[in-house]
Amino acid sequence: MATSQPPALIDLIDQTTIISLLSTLAILAVAFAISRRALDASTAPSCRFLFVWHAFDALIHFCLEGSFLYHCFFSWVVPAATKDMDKDLFFPNPHNFLGYADGRVHGAQAGGENPFAQLWMVYAKADRRWAGVDLGIVSLELLTVFVVGPAAVLVCYDIAKKNTARANLVMIMLATAELYGGFMTFCPEWLVGSVNLDTSNFMYLWVFLVFFNTLWVWIPLYAIYIAAADVFDAYRVRDAAGVVKKRN
Repeated sequence: MATSQPPALIDLIDQTTIISLLSTLAILAVAFAISRRALDASTAPSCRFLFVWHAFDALIHFCLEGSFLYHCFFSWVVPAATKDMDKDLFFPNPHNFLGYADGRVHGAQAGGENPFAQLWMVYAKADRRWAGVDLGIVSLELLTVFVVGPAAVLVCYDIAKKNTARANLVMIMLATAELYGGFMTFCPEWLVGSVNLDTSNFMYLWVFLVFFNTLWVWIPLYAIYIAAADVFDAYRVRDAAGVVKKRN
């Protein structure tokens, strides 16, 4: 019996995919441009890198993941329209989502020609949960957009103002949240055999799933390393000076 071959890489790269990838590079360019304006020449390379990362992080959360939430809550189609959807990517609503039990579906899959909906439908080819409403992901993204995003802005502000004490504290908290969020995004899927993931080709596996998601693993670990080293150094200086802070 003949088995189907995974599509060639060139067949996966269409205009929407190219625009989606370029949008990420554009956000990185904006983050770098902000760093050029906000930081002075004496800023340490590690701090400059972490400023760019947190600016990039905040913009990704606000612009891209914020658009995901928008479509989850405000884009929907009536049941009759679902027959026109791509059934390979279709992701049904959880029961009683937002109080509706009439079979309507929400998410990027209901966003039509909206550019952000199209972007998420490209990513949904690798992980179809992002085509619709997965309650675990939506819950994490609410925290990401409304808590983690502003926290990343605060880190950028503190680095620019050389408020290293608060920058280090918030970076450690933020990096821990990013690592936890990544684990909670994929662990539930791994436990059911990755039924919503498509790892059949290089683009979906190594670009969409591995590269873009492990950025939020390795760089947060680096942020923790830099921030923790600075905190430990401050304690060493205090201990060497024989200073003991009295606690109430």
